[in-house]
Parts: sequence; structure tokens; C-alpha cells
Amino acid sequence: MNDDRRILRRRLRSARRALTPAQQRKASQELLRQLIHHQLFIRSRHIAFYLANDGEIDPAPLLAAARRLGKHCYLPIVTGWPADRMHFQRISRDQRWTKNRFGIVEPVANRQRQAPVWRLDLVLLPLVGFDSTGNRLGMGGGFYDRTLAYRRRRKQWTRPVLLGLAHHCQKVERLPTASWDIPLDGIVTDQEKIWFQRCLSSTASDGSRSK
Repeated sequence: MNDDRRILRRRLRSARRALTPAQQRKASQELLRQLIHHQLFIRSRHIAFYLANDGEIDPAPLLAAARRLGKHCYLPIVTGWPADRMHFQRISRDQRWTKNRFGIVEPVANRQRQAPVWRLDLVLLPLVGFDSTGNRLGMGGGFYDRTLAYRRRRKQWTRPVLLGLAHHCQKVERLPTASWDIPLDGIVTDQEKIWFQRCLSSTASDGSRSK
């Protein structure tokens, strides 16, 4: 199974990196269009985003819109203790930046601006691949899965809503899964929205699956 995941990860990373800058910009704008008027985004006050890397679909326009609307916006950081966990830090107007040990830009760590993940309303996750049942293939570091592991122990926990963001070309028929994988509540691409959990039924006013 691990070999299958590695092979699939390489193929899907190549697919998203092959998108042209124009295709990336269009996908980013389509992502904004898919979410900006959705009730889930409108009602969420504390939202975690990410800074796009390695061909990931870019939520920067949505992040900018959220900040204009006065929402509390967070970014993940992996600098801190424990070293295998991810932390979510609220960004500020005068935010200072650094590169983590993977060479990825993140906010300079400030414990006073960090929040436990279960206090967030919505977490937007990058991914390498996904299927139509809510399985997510990440980069292989396991940071999101370890940080969100409490969701496996507390099935009734509804916060935060976990929404994967991806290019449509990253969709596969069925992903090989691992015992530590944390399933998503929904996935949004530049072409469709897919919802999985019953807790989203009231927010998915445009249908459980729409293109």
C-alpha cells in the first residue's frame, strides 16, 4: 500500500505542477467563486488557510477576501514543540515571515497568536490527491493527520470543518488509505464541491454535490 501511495503521490504532484501560471490563476479565481458566497464560509469566523506551494491550488484570493470581511485568519506552522505537530497562528497586518525546515514560508512563531485547532470553525487543507468518498492524500509528512487525530477518538466532534482544496486533475477513483488518515468533511476544486458529513447538510444549500 505504501508503494501505491508513493507512486500516486508522484503522479499527482506532477499533474498539478504541470498546470500553467494562467491555469493556476484561473483555478484560484474559480475556488474563490465556489466559496465566497457559501454559507459555510460566511458563517465561519476563525478560518485556517495555507500558503500554496508545489503547484497546490492557491487560496490567496479567498484569504484576502476573508481578511477584508474581518474574519480571523490563521496559517499553519511546523516550527515549535512538539516538532511533529502543526500549530495554527493568527496572522496580523504587520506579519513577519520565515522559512521552516522544509523551505516553506510560514509566520514567525508567536505562541500568543496561536489557537488550538478545535477552536477554529473551518480548516482549509491542501492535498495531493482525493477521491469521492472524502479520502485525502497529503505530502506524506502526516502533520495534519497527527494534529487532527482527536477526531478519530471523538466521532461527534464537529469543529473544525475540514475542507480539502484541490485542482480537479487531482481527483482519483479510489485512494489507498491508512489507519491514521483523517477523512475530510468536504472537498472544493475549481470545478465542483463535494460534501461528505451530515453536519454539513445545513450549509450545503447548493446540493450535496454540485458542479
